[in-house]
Amino acid sequence: MKHRAQPSGVTLDEADAAIVKGMLARGDRQHDIAAWFGVNGGRIGEIASGVRFDYVVAAAPDLLPPPGPYLSGRETATLMQALTKARQALDHAEAFITGQA
Repeated sequence: MKHRAQPSGVTLDEADAAIVKGMLARGDRQHDIAAWFGVNGGRIGEIASGVRFDYVVAAAPDLLPPPGPYLSGRETATLMQALTKARQALDHAEAFITGQA
């Protein structure tokens, strides 16, 4: 029995393609670019090979995100848990200081 995940619904437009081309020109790995946009690497390959958005010009270097690699989903979840705990600690400290604890 085959199971296929639901499509993410994430699509790349012309502005995204310009950034992709700029990142490629900078030397970023297609895998990292795909991670930045949250798309399958094949979508980046289509832009790199000119199959899609062949008419779009690369974005200027000052418009590009920082170079990867980027956090994985697992790393992001761990970071979000740590930030939640930190926020709770700050809220508790603030309540203690203001006498609302």
